[in-house]
Amino acid sequence: MSDVRVIIQRDSEQEERVVTTGTTAAELFAGQRSIIAARVAGELRDLAHEVKDGETVEGVEISSEDGLNILRHSTAHVMAQAVQELFPEAKLGIGPPVKDGFYYDFDVEKPFHPDDLKAIEKKMQEIQKRGQRFSRRVVTDEAAREELADEPYKLELIGLKGSASSDDGADVEVGSGELTIYDNLDPKTGELCWKDLCRGPHLPTTRNIPAFKLMRNAAAYWRGSEKNPMLQRIYGTAWPTKDELKAHLDFLAEAEKRDHRKLGSELDLFSIPEQIGSGLAVFHPKGGIIRRVMEDYSRRRHEEEGYEFVYTPHATKGKLFETSGHLDWYADGMYPPMQLDEGVDYYLKPMNCPMHNLIFDARGRSYRELPLRLFEFGTVYRYEKSGVVHGLTRARGFTQDDAHIYCTREQMSEELDKTLTFVLNLLRDYGLNDFYLELSTKDPEKFVGSDEAWEEATETLRQVAEKQNLELVADPGGAAFYGPKISVQAKDAIGRTWQMSTIQLDFNLPERFGLEYTAADGTKTRPVMIHRALFGSIERFFAVLLEHYAGAMPPWLAPVQAVGIPVGDAHVQYLEEFAAEARRKGLRVDVDSSSDRMQKKIRTQQKQKVPFMIIVGDEDMHGGTVSFRYRDGSQENGIPRDQALAKLVDVVERRIQV
Repeated sequence: MSDVRVIIQRDSEQEERVVTTGTTAAELFAGQRSIIAARVAGELRDLAHEVKDGETVEGVEISSEDGLNILRHSTAHVMAQAVQELFPEAKLGIGPPVKDGFYYDFDVEKPFHPDDLKAIEKKMQEIQKRGQRFSRRVVTDEAAREELADEPYKLELIGLKGSASSDDGADVEVGSGELTIYDNLDPKTGELCWKDLCRGPHLPTTRNIPAFKLMRNAAAYWRGSEKNPMLQRIYGTAWPTKDELKAHLDFLAEAEKRDHRKLGSELDLFSIPEQIGSGLAVFHPKGGIIRRVMEDYSRRRHEEEGYEFVYTPHATKGKLFETSGHLDWYADGMYPPMQLDEGVDYYLKPMNCPMHNLIFDARGRSYRELPLRLFEFGTVYRYEKSGVVHGLTRARGFTQDDAHIYCTREQMSEELDKTLTFVLNLLRDYGLNDFYLELSTKDPEKFVGSDEAWEEATETLRQVAEKQNLELVADPGGAAFYGPKISVQAKDAIGRTWQMSTIQLDFNLPERFGLEYTAADGTKTRPVMIHRALFGSIERFFAVLLEHYAGAMPPWLAPVQAVGIPVGDAHVQYLEEFAAEARRKGLRVDVDSSSDRMQKKIRTQQKQKVPFMIIVGDEDMHGGTVSFRYRDGSQENGIPRDQALAKLVDVVERRIQV
């Protein structure tokens, strides 16, 4: 038996070790229970992999990103085995790991019932305790087709070898190289218990799955296409420890309480009527107040920063989007055309930038006008698939706070720096403070313009981002077709990350539209264009704030800032006078003069998450005072009326939370 030299990689340190032929990666990391797979020469492998001379081997921790994916994909296999043991007629689809969990698609006669999920989870626990071994086996295409003859969806995937996509999860099953099947084997007898077409790698055994739970089931089209059969998808989650699973479930429970769709209904803020259509929201009066205040404050801040307001129509001839390139690169995200004016195609606009370019080009421009900052609350329409539409956060019709800045090459860096600083400060004004930045670079398959222009634009954005002293994360290939972008990623009150503002540097659309200005020396020169959406969309930002504050909006944004609660009917008039005086100061104050008892009125306003309750009884009325009751139930009594009004005004003007 010959010796084999391998290099064991641990972070930045390397250890050379001599082992015998046939040594597995598991033996290299014996006793290290958190290591569940290995990275060999950059490729993920099972711990059963026999190391070869000269290989560099790195252990994969279960809590790492790769480790979590392996854990969750292995758990998906256990779930699929459990389903087929309970429902032998079920045909297997795809079961990839996803953020915080996994899913698996099945073709079954009827949808799964919640009781079915309980039975499947119980069966999974039995399989987990059996400690079945995950065993990799290389097969030919022909052998795979013969073994999986009763699995029509697997047969389709075999035909995709070399072209499987990560978009629908097919790449977890077949890659560009050899086909492999993973057998689940009885640990004592080696008997085959179950098998699945899969690239792997997997955990050593089912006992290495520490904690999991099935979450829900839903309908899903096979490989995400509406042309394909509808399958049943079961979602689950898996974690390295039971404590982490519990923390995740607690987090989901808190997120459910904050769901903007639920809060929108409970607080009477907005709805998405079926009669109008999926992804198309209407704002009710209270929601309309929040939206108006958001927009008004944003308008004021933009005016202070030198932006000029423009307005553009909702529809346009298709020729405009041919010029911009959207019909070449973005047609799938646009609504179908309407044929008007003897067969001319008109489109609902998915973007505002082409129309802003026409405003710039409406007359001659001088270098003295630059930078020219055009701003619009522009409503756009994008045809999102029904499966991805989600309340206000993924809508089909929404309003962008869209700005396009036209500047000289010399002004470009300073303007980007000012724009990013403005964006971050305005987001802070709305109560978001925890940010990192993401730099999206060119998609090599989907771009216009020269490589040189892209390199200059990307490097300029990188330098601007680094000035903010925030974490900068790379997003390779994530840019729009016309230029790289910086995205502001904001964390909310429970730690979720939301993509907020985007800033894109564009040398290409000015070229496509032939935009020019007269330079100081009299020559015609091409401007640089900066695309900037601060909220992203008003609807989505509304939803993010609603979930961030769990519906308890800070007083300056709250639809009702204070409600008067009379102890008895005799105190209503006093509160009406207080409310009228407050409204003259620009405050939104109501009085609950209903026939309900005082305690019921308080409970009602607590549910509506009103920032202040102004309670008045005989002592207050005779003394010219009021009592403040806060959201947390604490109370401050005997406040003189003028001081109470001044306090309300101060809290609103300073935009603080209470």
